[in-house]
This record gives sequence, C-alpha cells and structure tokens, in this order.
Amino acid sequence: MTDRKITRRTILATGGGLVTAGVSGLIVPAAAQGLAPTPTMRGGANNYQPGAPIVKRIGGGGFLMTGTVRRAGDGMPLAGQRIQIWAHTKEGYESDPQSHGATLTGPDGKFSLDMPQIVPAFGQAHAHLAYDSEEFKTVFLRPVMSNSKDTTLNADFVLVPA
Repeated sequence: MTDRKITRRTILATGGGLVTAGVSGLIVPAAAQGLAPTPTMRGGANNYQPGAPIVKRIGGGGFLMTGTVRRAGDGMPLAGQRIQIWAHTKEGYESDPQSHGATLTGPDGKFSLDMPQIVPAFGQAHAHLAYDSEEFKTVFLRPVMSNSKDTTLNADFVLVPA
C-alpha cells in the first residue's frame, strides 16, 4: 500500500477535473437542461386581432379554455401575462370581434377564460391563442380538440424573453 500525501497541487488538480467533468452543475443549475420554448404553430395567427380587450368571459360561456404560462429554461410560472383567445363558437366566427377576448395569468402562471362552445371550422374544432406582449417573444397556438363535444381545452405556453 502506498502512502499518498495530499498537497495543494493535488487538490487543485482534482477540483479542476471535477469542474471539467461537469460536477459544477451540482452547484449551479444548468439552464440548458430546462424547459424548451413553445414554437409558434402554423395557422395560429389566423384572424388575430391585436389589442383584444381583457374580459371576464367571451359571450355566453359554457366552454372553458385553460393553460399555463412559464419561462423557458427554468420553467418558472409567469404571473400577469396577457393571453388572447379566439375561436369559431356557437355565437360567432373566429373573425368576429365579439369572438375575441384576453385574460391575464394568475400568480401560479395559470389562466382560464369561459367562452361559448367551440364548434368545428374547416372540419376541426380548435381555438387560437396568442401571447403578444413585449416582455417575451410572440407565440401563437392553435390547439385542436380531440372531440368537438369536449367542454374544455388546455394550451400551455413556454416563453423566451424578447
């Protein structure tokens, strides 16, 4: 058995090796391993109307649109973010101003907006959502319902700073 002396050089060499091997991730969380941003969906901006008012509900209600808004990387919930929602419903077309409304996320990054039942347009029951404020990059979503009789639909945003 060999008698090994621990010297300053050994400590520095070992510490450098640990950093090179990536153990430093234990001290500082690696942002690269975080939540990836949501890409804008093709067709999501169709019939978008900038500046839709913040509303308590769109029309008569009966259908609930929900989701969460988080920051890319660390996944932190984002409070106070404006989400615009519009759809083809029992009460109007997605191009109609009364079919558009916006809501804000709560402290937990969640949002919900009551609206009329979404009905199929061009063969698919779907909604349109947009994050379009200045703090993060714009994202348009167009989630499709699995069944046109569903009374809820969820869409989540993961945003990247602008």
